[in-house]
Amino acid sequence: MARVRLSVAERREELLRAAIEQIEARGVAAVRIADVAAALGVSNALVLYHFSTKEKLVAEAFAYAAEGDLAQLRRLLGRRTTALRRLRSAVRWYAPTGQAKGWRLWIEGWAVSLREPALREVARDLDRKWKSALTEVITEGVTAGEFTCPDPTATALRLTALLDGLAVQLTSYGGTVSRARAQEWVEETLTRELGLSTPARPASEVTEVTEVDDEGP
Repeated sequence: MARVRLSVAERREELLRAAIEQIEARGVAAVRIADVAAALGVSNALVLYHFSTKEKLVAEAFAYAAEGDLAQLRRLLGRRTTALRRLRSAVRWYAPTGQAKGWRLWIEGWAVSLREPALREVARDLDRKWKSALTEVITEGVTAGEFTCPDPTATALRLTALLDGLAVQLTSYGGTVSRARAQEWVEETLTRELGLSTPARPASEVTEVTEVDDEGP
């Protein structure tokens, strides 16, 4: 069957998605241009036409993944509901116990970024934008009187540090901590950081974030 002719933008996006899948499966060091080409049934030359080197392909693949994560974050934080509910949805989606995809990809990216400046900037930019978004919604909640937080910027940093650390434990060192315990720690941290008198969500109700929950009032 003949392949559908794609526009340049569509072809690049297809190649980037395939690169992400191959990086998650093989790791940055092992993945080859040939692997990405084979996954799509195209030639190595086509991949190199759009991305002249493996390094450029990898960097743009991570940038593409980062934008996808940020788009989902903006969707969750843009909902028409309370700041607390928006914050909780975003944190629980991002947490390694939620529905956020690609933790293997980002753990791989953190390691490689120590040696690759372009990739390091992608990871740093994603981290900066994530913290900024959390800081903004926490500040909104404080202004609205929903909760107290003397330093939203510091709280955003501590929350992301906890979530990133739990991601490493759950993804790289399976069995170190259970998913249920990790969820409890996230809820306890939100309760403490926001000065709430009761957990952000009772332990009995702690479940993975679902689309139904995301769309609730």
